[in-house]
Amino acid sequence: MSRVVAENISPARDCAPFFHRRQGMELSAPGAACASPTLGQLLKKVGDVRKEVTGDETPVHRVLEMGSDDAGGEPRSLPFVLSFTNLTYSVKVSRKMTLSRRHAAVPAAGENIFSKTKVLLNEISGEARDSEILAVLGASGSGKSTLIDALANRIAKGSLKGRVTLNGEALESRLMKVISAYVMQDDLLFPMLTVEETLMFAAEFRLPRTLSKSKKKMRVQALIDQLGLRNAAKTVIGDEGHRGVSGGERRRVSIGIDIIHDPIILFLDEPTSGLDSTSAYMVVKVLQRIAHSGSIVIMSVHQPSYRILGLLDRLLFLSRGQTVYSGTPLSLPMFFSDFGHPIPENENRTEFALDLVRELEGSPGGTKALVEFNKSWQNMKRSTRNGFNGSETPTQGLSLKEAISASISRGKLVSGATTAGSDSSATSMVPTFANPFWIEIAVLSNRAITNSRRMPELFGIRLGAVVVTGFILATMFWHLDNSPKGVQERLGFFAFAMSTTFYTCADALPVFLQERYIFMRETAHNAYRRSSYVLSHSLTALPALIFLSLAFASITFFAVGLDGGLSGFFFYFLIILASFWAGSSFVTFLSGVVPHVMLGYTIVVAILAYFLLFSGFFINRNRIPPYWIWFHYISLVKYPYEAVLQNEFSDPNKCFVRGVQIFDNSPLGLVPESMKLKLLSSMSSTLGVNISSSTCVTTGVDILQQQGITDLSKWSCLWITVAWGFFFRILFYLSLLMGSKNKRS
Repeated sequence: MSRVVAENISPARDCAPFFHRRQGMELSAPGAACASPTLGQLLKKVGDVRKEVTGDETPVHRVLEMGSDDAGGEPRSLPFVLSFTNLTYSVKVSRKMTLSRRHAAVPAAGENIFSKTKVLLNEISGEARDSEILAVLGASGSGKSTLIDALANRIAKGSLKGRVTLNGEALESRLMKVISAYVMQDDLLFPMLTVEETLMFAAEFRLPRTLSKSKKKMRVQALIDQLGLRNAAKTVIGDEGHRGVSGGERRRVSIGIDIIHDPIILFLDEPTSGLDSTSAYMVVKVLQRIAHSGSIVIMSVHQPSYRILGLLDRLLFLSRGQTVYSGTPLSLPMFFSDFGHPIPENENRTEFALDLVRELEGSPGGTKALVEFNKSWQNMKRSTRNGFNGSETPTQGLSLKEAISASISRGKLVSGATTAGSDSSATSMVPTFANPFWIEIAVLSNRAITNSRRMPELFGIRLGAVVVTGFILATMFWHLDNSPKGVQERLGFFAFAMSTTFYTCADALPVFLQERYIFMRETAHNAYRRSSYVLSHSLTALPALIFLSLAFASITFFAVGLDGGLSGFFFYFLIILASFWAGSSFVTFLSGVVPHVMLGYTIVVAILAYFLLFSGFFINRNRIPPYWIWFHYISLVKYPYEAVLQNEFSDPNKCFVRGVQIFDNSPLGLVPESMKLKLLSSMSSTLGVNISSSTCVTTGVDILQQQGITDLSKWSCLWITVAWGFFFRILFYLSLLMGSKNKRS
C-alpha cells in the first residue's frame, strides 16, 4: 500500500535538472532519467538558500513524494485519474430551406423544419493521468476544442451528457475552477506589461495573501526558469504597434499565467497553433515538465511533429465527434496495421493517421468501420490486460480528498488550500478565491494603471479632444454679454458643452472590449471577483475624469464670462465631472453588452443624440408630447444642462433684459431707437406701469421659468447625475455577471 513520505529535497538526491538563469535552458547530465522539479521543489531550494543568508524562518514549501514504500517496494499508485465516459454533446443549427419538395429533408424526431441537431461529441470515453500528457488530435471540425471544453466544465450541465470524474468522484464546478486551469488558443495578454510583471500580477491574483511578497517573487522567478523565459523576463508583451516578445514566448507566458498556482489539471486549446516547429516543440517541452510535476495535462493539437509526438503519453484521435483511436503513440503502428493500413517506415505516424481519417471521411461509409474497429480493439486490449493480471486492478488507490491533500503537501495548488479540515468533502479544502476583494481591487488597479501609463498617447488623444473642444467653444462664445442675444447664446453654449462631455466619453467603449476575453479567462477560474473588477475599473477611471473636467472648466468658464465667481466655477467643475462620470459609466455599460466596437459606437452616438433632443434645450418640457415625456426624465443631458442654467441664472438681482431690449428678438428690433422709446412709453401708459429704458424687465429667475426649469435645485441635478453613473456601473456589473459565464449552452 502506497503512502505519503515527507522528505527534504536536495539537488543530489532528486537529480533534478538545473536552470541557467541567463539562458533559461535546462541543463542536466546526458542520459539522466530524472523527472523535472516541481515548482514546490524549486521554491524550496531558493527558499532554503534565502533562509541561510537572511535567517528568515518563514516556512518554505515542503515537497512530499508520492512513492513506493521503502521496504515493500510497491508500485506507485496514481494520485489523480481524470475519467470521462460516454460524453455526448449536440447543438441545434438552422436548416437550409429549399423550394424543391424532392430535395427537402424530412425532420427527425425532436427536430423541426427550421432546425436540425448536429452531434459534436458522440460517446467519447477515456482517461487522463497525472504526470502524463493526453493529446486530442483530429482535423478541423473533428470536435477537439469541444472535448476540451467538456472536460474543463465549460459546457452547461443540461447540454452535456455523460460523466466526468476525478478519482471516481464527480467534479463540482467550484472545485474544478480552483484545481484546474484553461489556456485559450489566443494569447490574451496586456501588451505593455513585461513578462515578469504579467506573471507577478497573476501571482498576486492566484496566490494567497498569507504567502509573503518575497515568496511570490521567488515563485515567479522559478516559473520563468521553468518556462525558459529568462532572456525575455524584462521585455514587454507587445502588440501590433509595440514590438515585444516572440510568438512562442507569448504562448509560454499565457501558459505561465494559468499555472502560477500549480494546478492539478491543465487544459490547453491548441497551444502550438501558429508557431514554428522549434517554438511548438519548446512549448510542449514545457508542458511535459508541468506534467512531470504532478499535473494532468490535456491539450488539443492539430498535427504534431515527430519530435512533439515523442513528448506525448496518450493520444485520442477524433473524427466528426467520434473516437477513432485511443492509446499510446507506441501502439499507433500496431493499431493501423491490425486495421489493414500499416504505417510506412520513416513516415510521421500522426500525419499518416490524420490523412487516412480524412480520406475515410470522404468515402461513402465514412469512418464508421474505423470507429467500430477501435471499440473492438480497445475491448481486446482490456481483456488481454485483465487476463494477464488475473483481475482488473484499479488505476488508483487514493480518494479525491486524499489525493488533493497529498498534492497540497507536495507544494502544488498554492491558492490558500489546506490539507486538513472537519468537512469530509474535497471542495472544503480549497477556497473559492485566493484573496479578499480589497486586495483584488488593489492588484487590478495597479495592473490597469501600469499598462495605461505606458501608453500615454491614449490619454493624450482624449485630453487633446477636450482641450480643442473647449478652445473652440471659448473663442466662439467669447465674453458673452447680458443682452437677450447673450442669453440665447448662453443657452446654446450650455447645451453643446454638456452634450460634448458625454460624446467625449465614447472612447471608453473599446477599453473593456479589448479586455473582455482576458476578463473572461481570469474570472472563469476564480482569479478575482467580478465585483472587484467593476470597482477597480471605476476607481482607475476617476483620476483621468477629474483632470479632463478641470481642463475643460478652466478653458471655458472664464473665457465665456459665466457668472458665479469662484463658487460658480467650483460647481461648474463638479457638474462637468459628474457628466464625465455618468457618460463614462453609460459607455462602459454598453461595452459590457455590445461585443463589437463599431456597433457600440453607432449605439452610443444615436442614444446620446436622443438624450440631447429630449434634454429641454430644443423644446421645453411643457411642450414635449406626453408619450415622450418619460424620455425627458431619463435623459442624461437633462440634469447637467438644468444644473448649469441654474448656476448661471439663479441670481434674482441680475438683469438680462432692460427697457427697449424687449424688442430685440422681435420684428421691431430693427426700428430706430426713438421709435422704440415711443412704443415703450405707449406700453407704459397702457399698462399703467412706468417702463423706462433702464427698467429691468427680465431677470435670471424669469429665464429659468421660461425654460421650464423649476422642479429641481442645481445640487439635486448634480446628485442625480452622479447617481446615474453609479446606476450604470451596477448595470455593468450585472452584464458581466449574466453575460460572461464562459460556457457553451
